[in-house]
Formats: sequence, structure tokens, C-alpha cells
Amino acid sequence: MNLLETYIFGRTFRLFVASLVPVLAIIWITQVLARINLVTDSGQSIGSFAALATYMLPTLIPIVMPFAVTIAVTQTLQTMNTDSELAVVDAAGARRSVLYKPALVLASILCVVSFSVDNFLEPISRMGMRKTIAATYADLLSSVIEEKAFRKIDDGLYVQISERVQGRVLRGLFVADSRNPQFDMIYYAREGAVDENGGTLIMKDGEIHRKIDGASVSVIHFDSYSFDLSELSASRGQATLRASDRDIFFLANPDPNDQWFKDKPNDFKAELHRRLTDWFFPVTFALISLMIAGAAHSHRERRLNPLVSTLFIAFAYRWITFYLANRIENGVSGPGPLYTFIVVTNVLMIYAIWRNANRLGRAALFPRIADGCMAVIGRIAALRGNREGAR
Repeated sequence: MNLLETYIFGRTFRLFVASLVPVLAIIWITQVLARINLVTDSGQSIGSFAALATYMLPTLIPIVMPFAVTIAVTQTLQTMNTDSELAVVDAAGARRSVLYKPALVLASILCVVSFSVDNFLEPISRMGMRKTIAATYADLLSSVIEEKAFRKIDDGLYVQISERVQGRVLRGLFVADSRNPQFDMIYYAREGAVDENGGTLIMKDGEIHRKIDGASVSVIHFDSYSFDLSELSASRGQATLRASDRDIFFLANPDPNDQWFKDKPNDFKAELHRRLTDWFFPVTFALISLMIAGAAHSHRERRLNPLVSTLFIAFAYRWITFYLANRIENGVSGPGPLYTFIVVTNVLMIYAIWRNANRLGRAALFPRIADGCMAVIGRIAALRGNREGAR
């Protein structure tokens, strides 16, 4: 990159970091606080809380990065336009690639980072988070819960222990699980214990009462039954790994004997295509910013702040991709609509950027369209507010 491109890249990168860190911190703290009761109620140390918080961080980075990119690119270009730097670049006869290249180089680097985190680091962190939660619940059952007292473990999940003896052995177990709205599960066991790994509560000599809405209660007697603490769901044997816990190689070629794959094969398909598309979002969001704020304009024009337009389009774009991925997961449609939407929108944005680059000296086409759409939305909201006020 030449001197001007390096200057623009440096400004964009600094704004990217300044946008990423506070937004990521806010979302991270929100997610961590949702789990703080789990750590405090089970008597865990600050080290367990720090480990749980660290494991959560990689799951948030790929989601926040594209929005930080669009904020950084838009704000950089808007500031340069306010300082008349874009007009000077145009007057000097420089190519528009001088403005586009730094943003796209930064977005391309972040695409590699997003792909690496999403496909390699995030599955490892999810496994670590599950093991930490499993150990926390194991300690909660084996040492913290008071005898002969009901204790709420999770929303709709209650546990009572009659007696605790040495060797992590529990007697008189009662577990009520009503988290699934379709049925209620009640477990009785004469004796139980948490395994050495802390991931499973093994119950012996007991019964399972299952009640489905509008149906009678079914009773199952068992000699031995395992309750998975890592996912807080009743299951036999080892804990089942979900699609989000797998790496991309397993998603591309899943084991047909995997229990979760047998139960929900569409989850693996949706997760694979999500991993193959989400990593490209930094470039897509950079294109949105270049499309809206990449052309110089006069300060006398009445225009909506480009940052508002870019964020509105970015959120709408992200919501549509979520919707299309959920359709794959629910088996409503295949991956075709998701890929078609991404390819078509990126091609249209590249065409709009090229069109704006060849309309120097006049107002760019797409920013005018975006401003018009936002103005129409504002007028509709104002009319609704007037009607409600008249009522």
C-alpha cells in the first residue's frame, strides 16, 4: 500500500479496535453475569468464574467483529469527508481504490481471523465451558446443597437430597425437571453419586415418572441411570455433543452413529453452512460502508448520518442470514437460498460501489436511495405517532 492507503488503513484499524473492545466487553459482561449465580451458589472460586468467562469470549468475537468493521469504515470515511479529505483525493485524480483498498484489506484479514476462531477456537472453548459448568454442578450436588432441602439448580429444575455420605455418595435423591414444556420428568433414586469427571450424576435403584400434557403418567423402573450435568438434560451414557461443539471437519463428514446427529441431522447441516458463510461477513459489512459513505458529498446536503444507514442495513442483513440459516435447521429449505442471498447482495453492492465511483461530481446513487428509504420510514413513524396522539 502507498502512503495514503497506509494512512487510511491506520485510521480504520484504530477505529475498529475502539469500536470492537467496548461493544465486545458489554456483550461479554452481559453473558458472564447470566452465569454468575451458578458460580456463587455452588461455592466456586474466582478462578472458576474467570475460566468460565474466558471460555465465553471466543463465541462472541465472530458476531461482534463485522459490526465493528462497518462502524470503523463508515466513521473513517465520514470523518475524511467532513475534513474535505475525500474531496481533495477526488480533485487530485486519485483512483477510488485508494479509499476502498485499506477497508477491504482490513476486512479480508478479519475474515481469516473469524474463520479460525469460528471453526477451531470456538469448539474448543465450548467444550471447556461445558466441562467447567459440569464440574460446578457436580460440586453443587456433592458438597453445597443442604440435606432435606429443595434447591433450584436451573429454571424448572429442582433437586433434593436426603443424606450425603462419604465418597460423593448421595442418598434419597429427588429430581424434578419441568424445563421442557411438552412433558415433565420426575426422578426418584435410593442412591446416587457424581462421577470422578464431574459430568454425570449416576442414580441407582429408582424410578422415572414422565407426564405428557393431556396424557397419563408413565413410570419406568431402573437399576442405574445417568443424568448429564454438562447439558442439564436426561441422557444415558456419555454427554452428547451438539453441532455447535464440533469442528468443521466433523460437520463436513459427521459420524452416522453420533447420537445428536441421529436425532437432529439438520442441526449439523445448518451449522456447517453457517460456518461457511459467517466468516465472510467482515468483507460484506465493509462493502455496505463503502457503498453508503464511499463518495464525497457537500456539507450543505441534508443527509442522514451514514453510520445510521449502514448499521440499519447491517442489522437487517444479519437478521436475514439468521432467518435463512434457521430455515435450514428446521428442514424448511436447503442451503441454496442462503448462498444465493449472500452472493447476489455482494454482487449488487460491488456494482453500486463501482457505479458511485464513476459518478464523481454528482451525488452518488445508492446513498440517495438509502436516505430516501430512511426518510420514508421516518415519515411513516411520524404519521403513526400523530394518529395515536389524535386518538
